[in-house]
Amino acid sequence: MQQFETGILYVVGTPIGNRGDCTPRALETLGSVAAIVAEDTRHVQRLLADTPVRGDRVSLNAHNEEDRIPRLLERLSGGEDLALVSDAGVPAISDPGGRLVAAAHGAGIPVRAVPGPSAVTAALSVAGFAANRFAFEGFLPTKGEARRSRLREIARDPRTVVLFESPRRIAGLLDDLEAACGSEREAVVTRELTKRFETNRRGPLRELAGHFTGHDEEQRGEFTVCVAGAPEEQPGDGSATVEADKVLEALLAELSPSRAAKVAARITGRPKNALYQRAMELDGKE
Repeated sequence: MQQFETGILYVVGTPIGNRGDCTPRALETLGSVAAIVAEDTRHVQRLLADTPVRGDRVSLNAHNEEDRIPRLLERLSGGEDLALVSDAGVPAISDPGGRLVAAAHGAGIPVRAVPGPSAVTAALSVAGFAANRFAFEGFLPTKGEARRSRLREIARDPRTVVLFESPRRIAGLLDDLEAACGSEREAVVTRELTKRFETNRRGPLRELAGHFTGHDEEQRGEFTVCVAGAPEEQPGDGSATVEADKVLEALLAELSPSRAAKVAARITGRPKNALYQRAMELDGKE
């Protein structure tokens, strides 16, 4: 490894399920550093069961970051190499570790990537949606206006959107996405990527929401959801949009967004799903 006056912080990708996906370089790095920094050190122990390791293991999570990061920077400044890992995939992406990486940069400590598996790119690769531009949303807020606001943003985003979700909330997420994006918006739900029971289910949000609501046995494991981007408005839609907004604003004074969208669709001839999305946006501003 290249020598620096200080140590190097290696950000190491680890398998998201299948242990065979751990790269030789990742194993070599983890076996040679002075310490491995992990959210759960027990996970590292299982991953490296057959790999000689000379360094110690240090836990780093949301509860101890403030106390641990200064000590880790001292070790790095003293010339020790450290490796940062997450429980699965690439560290600092919807996982602890981002603050340590930022602090290392701030202290002038070299940070090096040791790439590995990622649920985000793995899901995109099997989704079959445009991925030249995409947005990663991670876990959405669980309730309230913060969640509704993010759903409205996803509904109008022309890029493919990638989300994470827990087993107990996957059915609710799909219901909310259907309400925000429309029943016919295409999506892919990936479950247990790279593991024995991996499933990749693609279809309209209407079908996906109905399927997972009716199949409790599939509400297990780790989920990554890809939502197709919103269709771009056709030229000439500007005046129609202004007309629809005026109708919706009048209806929203008396009706819920869903009822307002239904009535506005009869008046304007525009798709009810698109009008519901717009009604949610207008209602959120009031």
